[in-house]
Amino acid sequence: MSGPAAGTADAATRTDVVCLGESMVTFLPSQPGRLADVPSFGRGIGGAESNVACALAAAGHRAAWVGRVGADGFGDHLVETIASYGVDTSAVRRDPARPTGIYFRTATDRGTDTHEVAYYRAGSAASAMSPSNVPYEELFAGRVLHLSGITAALSADCLALLRDLTAARPGRPLVSFDVNHRPRLWRDGEADASVLLELARRADLVFVGEDEAEEAWGIVGAEAIRAALPEPAVVVVKRGSAGATVFASGLRPGPRSFAAGGAGDAAGAGSAGAGGAEGADTVTLVPALRVDVVAAVGAGDAFAAGFLSATLRGLPVRERARHGHLMAAAVLTVPGDLTDPPARDHADRLAALDDEAWGRLRLGPGWTAADRAPEEVRTP
Repeated sequence: MSGPAAGTADAATRTDVVCLGESMVTFLPSQPGRLADVPSFGRGIGGAESNVACALAAAGHRAAWVGRVGADGFGDHLVETIASYGVDTSAVRRDPARPTGIYFRTATDRGTDTHEVAYYRAGSAASAMSPSNVPYEELFAGRVLHLSGITAALSADCLALLRDLTAARPGRPLVSFDVNHRPRLWRDGEADASVLLELARRADLVFVGEDEAEEAWGIVGAEAIRAALPEPAVVVVKRGSAGATVFASGLRPGPRSFAAGGAGDAAGAGSAGAGGAEGADTVTLVPALRVDVVAAVGAGDAFAAGFLSATLRGLPVRERARHGHLMAAAVLTVPGDLTDPPARDHADRLAALDDEAWGRLRLGPGWTAADRAPEEVRTP
């Protein structure tokens, strides 16, 4: 069912964020080392978009995850686990003919040469998603639709779906797009870089790492990235330990304001899509936090969730990025991809610190449970 009417849900009851993508059962190593040497694995879940949905729900938002899983035990585990975070999974479809994807990974940082991932997702239920078999009425029921470039890499049908969802049309929710460049997922001969640039330019809010922009597009530096993405109202360039640079411009006239006022007015207002950004950018540089890292996985998804959470609340741009850093710090200080975020008032106190106090913060394992004043959390 392609191109349905959207924006008909009651604004008071509609979902805050709908996330579409593949979630998989992930097997986490019991100890560091090569996959060939790890003796056993613990079971978890992994998926960029479902990670965002879980983090948003845990932070008190109405989040839904839409995906496709096999009619198997792994599919049961995924749906039950994601729902346990408070995420609406009612629109997840079961595929009787295709399996749920799984993968194994090492304990090392994804960005290092020693990191290994073994995917068993070819022909998965999620790879069969297409414009003809996903529930558009559920995807368009939220104030924000969150997508990522990973889905585009799964199959030609998945790419067609993302192109359709990012097309400008009346009633389209605000589209949040995380580039998530994963070269190994793309099929031979596919122009992954140009596809990701195309999709990003059709979104309203884009998350992109400075490193992945250089790898995918040969673009170096935050200003050059913004120049390559002139259409989105907000572009968030993640710069690793240097922090994040946020470019925000106004949208064309209408009853919505994503750059300055949050996503609260988005219900049924239509979408600017390509060409929607107008006016001069405000550029906000927000330093990252010092974090005692336990495992460097899941931080990008958590950052997106924190930024979206603060956007939904209409917070200023600096606070949006700081909430992104805080949510990322929560995940970086635990072994897996997901964890409970800090309580909202706790995160708000930290996000409101002056620049000097923010720069002195250092967060380690267990910090999210510390309901203390900001000066008691930071360390020299």
